[in-house]
Amino acid sequence: MAGSGDVRESMRPAWELSTAFSGLTMRSVTDRSWSWAQALSGVVPPLVSPLDDAGGVDVAAVAQLVDHVVSGGVSGLFVLGGCGEGAWLTAPQRSAVVRAAVRAAADRVPVLAGVMLPGTAAAAEAARQATDDGADAVVAGSPYYFEVDGAAQRRHVEAVLAATPLPALLYNIPQCTHHVLAAETVATLARDRRVLGIKDSAGDFAVFLGYLGVRRAQPAFRVLQGNEHLAAASLLQGGDGLVPGLANVAPALLVALREAAAKGDAAACARLQVALEDLATLHEQGHWLPALKAAVAALGIGTGRPAPPLAPAGETERRAIAAVLRRHGLLGDGTV
Repeated sequence: MAGSGDVRESMRPAWELSTAFSGLTMRSVTDRSWSWAQALSGVVPPLVSPLDDAGGVDVAAVAQLVDHVVSGGVSGLFVLGGCGEGAWLTAPQRSAVVRAAVRAAADRVPVLAGVMLPGTAAAAEAARQATDDGADAVVAGSPYYFEVDGAAQRRHVEAVLAATPLPALLYNIPQCTHHVLAAETVATLARDRRVLGIKDSAGDFAVFLGYLGVRRAQPAFRVLQGNEHLAAASLLQGGDGLVPGLANVAPALLVALREAAAKGDAAACARLQVALEDLATLHEQGHWLPALKAAVAALGIGTGRPAPPLAPAGETERRAIAAVLRRHGLLGDGTV
């Protein structure tokens, strides 16, 4: 694909052919069916991490989920984010999720692995592990727990990049990290050609517009919206793509919204956004994360079990979630 994405494509052979990182899986760029320019201009679902009844990673369910979303037209996979409970899983669990997703993706789309851990050393270690596990990129944001400024955030991301030859997507989610990645900090990090772009889940449209300003100076930098309520508005304003949790459930709906925005079809975007808002009511059934995992389980994928200390959605919540899914034609008649 010609265009601004080619700038960041140029760094790809350097890390894929690197021998400086033990365990790195060598893959030829020419063997894959995707490019970063395409992948980060579409829908990249932040996948849930299916767990079995014993709390282990359900590898078969990961493969089912990957096939479900890829068949829905998504352009990439983001594992171990908020929906993927990356900050709450153990290191072996995280490794199992990445390996299962990479195996199931089979180079059809890239796998981006979150390293959203509170400290720099832990995040760098997770980046090294994700590299060994075959991820195509890592996703890094602000460190958290202690107060940090922009300089500390920059050092954190730079340390993650130094730990791996993989490229990175930035992630702004201050409701979890309690720190915003300011546009000025992002602009500095974006000068590194290995920084592919940013996922913004803050729900603050002014912050999102600030990231679009960064892209004006760095045209290859991709800006993706993670807040479903701002999906249509963000795309019509010039956002590159979406990273929406509900794509776990209805990937084709989010892909249709992205395609409508690409055509400048504001009426279709409005109609699809209304459908998305209704689908999002499933998040109101108790805690949003067990609710999302219960919705995925209702599709026949996984158990719906979240990582502790969260509890699975109860029967009342599951019935309400099934009703929402049925309204959207996602469940057959008689499904409870």
